[in-house]
Amino acid sequence: MPLSPELAALLAAPPPAQLPLPPAAHPSPGTRLLRGAVYAAPAGIRPLELDLWLPDESHDPLPVIVYVHGGGWRTGSRTDMGPRFRPWHPSPFARLAQAGFAVASLDYRLTGEATYPAQLEDVTAALAWLHARAGELGLDTGRVVTWGESAGAHLATLLALTSPVLGCVAWYGPTDLTTLAAQSQPGTYDATSPTTREALLIGAPLAAAPERARAASPVSHVTADAPPFLILHGTDDALIPLAQGEQLAAALRRAGAHVDFRPVPGADHAWAGLPDEDVERCFTTSVDFARALVDR
Repeated sequence: MPLSPELAALLAAPPPAQLPLPPAAHPSPGTRLLRGAVYAAPAGIRPLELDLWLPDESHDPLPVIVYVHGGGWRTGSRTDMGPRFRPWHPSPFARLAQAGFAVASLDYRLTGEATYPAQLEDVTAALAWLHARAGELGLDTGRVVTWGESAGAHLATLLALTSPVLGCVAWYGPTDLTTLAAQSQPGTYDATSPTTREALLIGAPLAAAPERARAASPVSHVTADAPPFLILHGTDDALIPLAQGEQLAAALRRAGAHVDFRPVPGADHAWAGLPDEDVERCFTTSVDFARALVDR
């Protein structure tokens, strides 16, 4: 039986931008954390949440880093910047807040819940939520930098190429799904398989759906309006070949965008194989890039 308009209106959930904010925690010196703020409520699945890390005290609107986690679009957590950062205390998010950034670390629909472009829709909705609540949260959403690792770098790149932001930090992300198989080591990637991470993302084997693969590839969205990019990619990445980072850098340069592409010698995926001091250098290089953009 259909609901009457009056009952439907009564039962409808409030828009996420009107929901109460979570209470603030103080997980590290000089930081506040609003954990689990609902930014979107897609029909039929869990509400999507973000964690918002903030400096404990700030008198001016804060520049914002929108962080997108990895996990092959099928796993992962908004609390995690990758396995090499799990031992860090304070966490990398706390360090960014201590450095004067607001950091919004996002959930998004995984491939067990929806196929692309749902994931891009979600991170775009998170950016819209930040704009809507910027005044009460003390955010300067005119100074947003996106940042992601692996699958999260794919989404952070797409968000930067389709929304007005200042720039993007992309760590070892896939950038062209149509060339991924050819660039992988022989015998390691089957483009006809329906069970690869990328096939689960687009809902079909890459070889069977080249147009879907192309639409989900960041290189297909590069235009002359692209913001500056910092791309860090391990030279020994066995999961996402270095050539993927090279492709994005080349596409950005052809479009006239600024790109700082830095192959990381000896690094496998997720900075496996790197000494701790080089992992730290990847992080500080990224912070310095974001700081230079928001301070211009």
